[in-house]
Amino acid sequence: MSVIAYGAARAGLRNSGALLNRNWIAMRRAWILILSGAVESLLFLFAFGFGVGALVGDLTLPDGSTVSYTAYVAPAILANAAMMGVLAETSVNVFAKFKWMKVYDGILNTPLRPADVALGEVWWALIRGFTYIGAFVVVMGLFGLLDSWWALLAVPACVFIALAFAGIGLTLATLFRDWTDFDWMNAVVFAMFLFGGTFTPVESYPGFAQPIVYVMPLYHGIELVRGISLGQLGPMMLVHIAYLLALAVGGMWIAQRRLARALYK
Repeated sequence: MSVIAYGAARAGLRNSGALLNRNWIAMRRAWILILSGAVESLLFLFAFGFGVGALVGDLTLPDGSTVSYTAYVAPAILANAAMMGVLAETSVNVFAKFKWMKVYDGILNTPLRPADVALGEVWWALIRGFTYIGAFVVVMGLFGLLDSWWALLAVPACVFIALAFAGIGLTLATLFRDWTDFDWMNAVVFAMFLFGGTFTPVESYPGFAQPIVYVMPLYHGIELVRGISLGQLGPMMLVHIAYLLALAVGGMWIAQRRLARALYK
């Protein structure tokens, strides 16, 4: 039985790798899209981190230590970059391939299954997301926003953010009916970016608003990356990781089932 399971796992990885190769060939003609996404996060850093930071000054952390506003905001923008890179790929691009270009109709005439398609799209989204993350971390280092080598652990921490939003994006791509539905998604994403703890501590919000922030996936990603970057570690790190992993597993499970139902109907 274990031999069969091992063979199935190898076949799944091989099949998802074929889809990964297909996406790579297609993206070579549109590499400017990935570049523009990386630049967007850098613009946020310069506008809010350095621009607003010059007016705000230093912030006091819960343990009493102080950090510059730029150092406080930069990890949050890094978490946002992880979200945006993956979400754009698994929602908008998967929706286009699924509803408009009908790419998956042809793919499923090969040995690939819906689960292979979902896994391949997640792998590709992670590559795109970590292109954004890598560029941003380099800039953080150049401006002295990485206080120690331990801060580099924020990069693998972004894996949890990327996986969570990959699951969410794939699910939305199978649920949306037309392009106008993305207006709702963009509104929610923008709200998370503004109010998910990116620019101010959640404790500064009114009491009734704080529980809303606590259920936002981006909030957990920001707290995870910021905690590692600033050395503010604690048991809540495990809560943030568990929350993001639950979203990733649940989203992937729903997405591959809905994808199979839609493509095999």
